Amino acid sequence: MSENIIILGIETSCDETAASVVKNGKEILSNVVASQIESHKRFGGVVPELASRHHVEQITIVIEEALKEADVTYEDIDAIAVTEGPGLVGALLVGVNAAKALAFAKQIPIVGVHHIAGHIYANRLITELKFPLLSLVVSGGHTELVYMKEHGSFEVIGETLDDAAGEAYDKVARTLQLPYPGGPHIDRLAHEGTAVIDLPRAWLEEGSYDFSFSGLKSAVINTLHNAEQRGEKISPEDLAASFQASVVDVLVEKTIRAVKEYKVKQVLLAGGVAANRGLRTALESAFSQIADVELVIPPLHLCTDNAAMIAAAGTILYQQGKLGAMDMNANPGLDIEK
Repeated sequence: MSENIIILGIETSCDETAASVVKNGKEILSNVVASQIESHKRFGGVVPELASRHHVEQITIVIEEALKEADVTYEDIDAIAVTEGPGLVGALLVGVNAAKALAFAKQIPIVGVHHIAGHIYANRLITELKFPLLSLVVSGGHTELVYMKEHGSFEVIGETLDDAAGEAYDKVARTLQLPYPGGPHIDRLAHEGTAVIDLPRAWLEEGSYDFSFSGLKSAVINTLHNAEQRGEKISPEDLAASFQASVVDVLVEKTIRAVKEYKVKQVLLAGGVAANRGLRTALESAFSQIADVELVIPPLHLCTDNAAMIAAAGTILYQQGKLGAMDMNANPGLDIEK
């Protein structure tokens, strides 16, 4: 291995086509993202076939731009890290096959990366990880508490039993007739309203670190429908604030309990919903009261899907000798623990 490890990262798990060059798992040399939000917005959500077509159109352009911005050539690249799963199978296939084609043509090792591991390792682009640690992963498809005792070791101690938090945000946003993606709009409205509406918090059985947001989503919808039937008008701002307070309370409380039980040194926030101001503020407030535990919250551009996080996670796998092969395939059900 060279003294500096240069990894080309590729991410196409959903609706962003991304490529990045990262040095030593910590230093971003380039991070290029082609978003598809405008194409999917009119449908109110991601259309898988449309996402795949956009990835095919953008993948070569994005990779070339990432190499150009980083001022490197393929001869400088030690390995190509690509999102293997989970995600939309058609979207994943574009990235995986692009990575395999480049790896074969340029004789460069390939590394398959779990998408959620990438979100967790986005934090290493800010500061060094301190083990044991706990990561709160909150995104459109995932809500998990992941315990790590060392690099590359993932133990899911809690996960959503139904809707992920980000999914609940998008469904509530649609009910309020807000544009896609709904999460940022709910967050904005929540800061303009007051949490005066009594909505449920799903704590589940005692000691559980699992999450459930389906009942909360249904409660919001029922609250709106019942008000309409009575001819009453509910403030969208107050409803958004009440919904967000319910989500954030459960996320923060369960994270705090897990921190105390697992005696971790560091807590990482990860995933697209990590960009939520309400969640960021609540975590910062809670952890200001906890000594000896460092809270790490990534900047907004590293919360949403990007390839720098995939390269960061891929660097560890490369260093550990966990390389992929030419028979790698898209794996939409990839298990982070395995």
